[in-house]
Amino acid sequence: MDNRKLLGLRIKELRKRASLSQEVLAEKAGIEPTSLSNIENGRNFPSFITLENIMRVLNVGYFDVFQFAQYAPADDLIQEITTILKDNPERVKDAYRIIKALVD
Repeated sequence: MDNRKLLGLRIKELRKRASLSQEVLAEKAGIEPTSLSNIENGRNFPSFITLENIMRVLNVGYFDVFQFAQYAPADDLIQEITTILKDNPERVKDAYRIIKALVD
């Protein structure tokens, strides 16, 4: 998935987490709702100023906005989890309990 789509998905996720509609976020960020829709759907990148306005309204930082590894293909995520656990064997039991709780 390309970076425009990943960024758009992440902004949409953060907007929903903040319980804001596209219209409300767009108004508070000073952009048109259609512009926000295009950003969220991965059709357009936001300008730097627009991105900062969106982040201000959502009360998030750059790390939050660009943290979209969870959208990677499942095989890539499994491989990354395996690597993390191999590097941290003392955390395997904790990871197992968390995963088991999520699927039960």
